[in-house]
Amino acid sequence: MPQVMISKMPYWRAVAYGSAALVVMPLLVLVLSWQSIDAPIWAHLLQTQLLQLIGNTLTLVAGVGVGVIVLGVSLAWLTSMCEFPGRRWLDWALMLPFAIPAYVLAFVMIGLLDFSGPVQTLLRDWLGNDFRMVSIRSTGGVILVLVLVFYPYVYLLARSAFMAQGRGLMEAARVLGQTPWQGFSKIALPMARPAIGAGAALAIMETLADFGAVSVFNYDTFTTAIYKTWYGFFSLQTATQLASVLLLFVFLALFAERRAQGSKRFPGVDRPRPGAIYRLRGIKAWLASVYCLLVLSIAFIIPVSQLVYWLLEGGMAHLDSRYWSLIRNTLMLGAMAAVLTVSLGILLALARRLQPIKRVRTAVAVSNLGYALPGSVLAVGIMFAFSWIDNAFLIPLRGWLGAEQPTPLLLGSLFALLLAYLIRFMAVAYGPLDTSLARIKPSLPEAAQSLGQSGWAVLRRIYLPLLLPGILSAGLLVFVDVLKEMPATLLMRPFGWDTLAVRIHGLTTEGNWERAALPALTLVLVGLLPVIVLIRRSARR
Repeated sequence: MPQVMISKMPYWRAVAYGSAALVVMPLLVLVLSWQSIDAPIWAHLLQTQLLQLIGNTLTLVAGVGVGVIVLGVSLAWLTSMCEFPGRRWLDWALMLPFAIPAYVLAFVMIGLLDFSGPVQTLLRDWLGNDFRMVSIRSTGGVILVLVLVFYPYVYLLARSAFMAQGRGLMEAARVLGQTPWQGFSKIALPMARPAIGAGAALAIMETLADFGAVSVFNYDTFTTAIYKTWYGFFSLQTATQLASVLLLFVFLALFAERRAQGSKRFPGVDRPRPGAIYRLRGIKAWLASVYCLLVLSIAFIIPVSQLVYWLLEGGMAHLDSRYWSLIRNTLMLGAMAAVLTVSLGILLALARRLQPIKRVRTAVAVSNLGYALPGSVLAVGIMFAFSWIDNAFLIPLRGWLGAEQPTPLLLGSLFALLLAYLIRFMAVAYGPLDTSLARIKPSLPEAAQSLGQSGWAVLRRIYLPLLLPGILSAGLLVFVDVLKEMPATLLMRPFGWDTLAVRIHGLTTEGNWERAALPALTLVLVGLLPVIVLIRRSARR
């Protein structure tokens, strides 16, 4: 077949294997870091923090897991199966919390609900000075923020699962005398369980990877412990070992997601009939509207309004040259990471298509595991590896070449940070690219080759133009994710490369909520771009 020519172009396997090696490298570093331990630091951690870190992590996982399932499933059922006032616009509006980073919602919630915040101050004026609310700076406050940020994972997948079931099953249940609650609990929910489980696993992995929100709440988890060990005890090795412990929790969540994805064996319908099944009336209809609007208000409308209020109150005064340098650094990092990640993603997608052997498919799958690795884990893994390479090879080499005071080349470099972005967000880019590539019929490149076009000409004149929509979508997703990424940037940024996310962390650490409003609102507005794309795709489906 003509396509055999392009499939035999060199380096396809090398691209897949090399990309997989990039992901495996920090994992091997985490394992090898246990060859020796810093006994005093570990003794301190065991005596003071380790049990608390494990307990806090398990509490967050359990609380966020239950919260996102309850919130996401209930909202998905209402918007996909029930008719009530405002359903049509709430259906897509409930995706908007995707645009708010967890650390932004965290400091807005504290600014609003803390003892000195406007809400408690107003309530004390009404109810007396003895009035006290439950403290937002608590385990429940952290769980609430993370649930409000991550419930869209479950909402989107559960909503798609409910809509794919069609109306026939629910109508058959009604004919057999089942109440709406019985139809939901006995038919719809069991069929949607794989999608719900996958969404919950994604939310849990994001919870394990979160650094910004828990640091705002001063809630100790493994991500904050890694940061404090690195910059407090100056022990990169101990930070790497803590990262390996965190990775165990991540792999458990990843295993749960794979099991959920692999168990999707329930048939759907090819053309589900449009329209809601249950028309809510009276008080039930208005309660459904109020419930959806309340979630949207707490998760998106109120936080954005508070950011705008802080900005107008005095945040615009900080629109100075430093802010524009932060914008420049953030956009440059996002653009460079998007170009690198999308370029490698195109090669991986083509390698999997043109070399469809088991080893290549496995290497591509490994290359996409980076999304499951928290930024802090990637940071310490890459930096530990680069520190060893610098000390073992590059610094002695520079000394041999005549450098008076040879300094590390890889440690703390821009290349190290871009590598972390590349590994972390490869799966984000690969998904749209692979989907676009699957729509290209093999007959097109085969026809081009039969007309005498070389392999690279087919790539340039056939594949790349047809992949352009996927390239743009992948680039946008990676670009926005890099802009919002905090832990890897905070730990690995070179000197002078502060970003908006890093600036927000510095200001919220000092309690300067008003000054953090400008960079936070900037990230929220940029984060709306992929959400709008997601909403448009959902509407077309």
